Amino acid sequence: AANSLGYWQEKQRRRPPDSVLPQSARSYAEHPRKARQCLIVQFAPHEVRNMPEISPPLPSNHQVLDHAVELPTDGELVMRVMPMPADTNGNGAIFGGWIMAQMDLAGNVLPTKLSKGRVTTVAVNDFVFKQPVSVGDLLSIYATVVKVGNTSITVKIDVYAERNPANPHVVKVTEAVFTYVAIDDAGRPRSFAKS
Repeated sequence: AANSLGYWQEKQRRRPPDSVLPQSARSYAEHPRKARQCLIVQFAPHEVRNMPEISPPLPSNHQVLDHAVELPTDGELVMRVMPMPADTNGNGAIFGGWIMAQMDLAGNVLPTKLSKGRVTTVAVNDFVFKQPVSVGDLLSIYATVVKVGNTSITVKIDVYAERNPANPHVVKVTEAVFTYVAIDDAGRPRSFAKS
C-alpha cells in the first residue's frame, strides 16, 4: 500500500497545473491516466508533444487518433449534442452505448418524416466506432436515407466530433446503418404508401 501511495504522490507532483489543461481534462487531473487519455484526444499532435509530462512518454510509434475532416455537405444534420462527464466509461471516454442511443434518436428523424407517423428500430448494422469521443466534443449527427421498402426504411448515420473550440477541427467518430419500420397505433407494421 505504501508503494502505491508513493506512486500516486509522484504522479500528482508531476502533473501540469490546471491552467495548462483544457477545461474537459481538468476534472480528470486527479487521475493522471485519465488526464493523459483526455489530452491525447483533445490536443493537436504538436500540442501533445509540447505538454508537460503527466505519465511516462508515449512510445515513438504512437500516433494521435485525430484525422481532421470537414462536416459533410450531403446528408441531413438531424441532431447536435455535447456529452457530459456523467456519460463517460471506465476509461474516461464517452460510453459507446450513450453514443448509440443518440444515433438511434437522431436516425429516427428522417423515417418519421417520410412515414408521417410512428417508426421503430428493428436492426442496427455495420456499427463502427472510428475514434473515441471525449467530454466537451460537440457531436453532429447526419442521416441519409439509403433504402425505402414497403414497411421499412434504412438510414446511414454518421457522427462527427468538433473538438478544441479555441482551434476547432472535425473528426468522424462513428458510423452505422439503422433499419426502421413504420408502425400503426397498435404497433403493427404499416406500409409507407398508407402514410
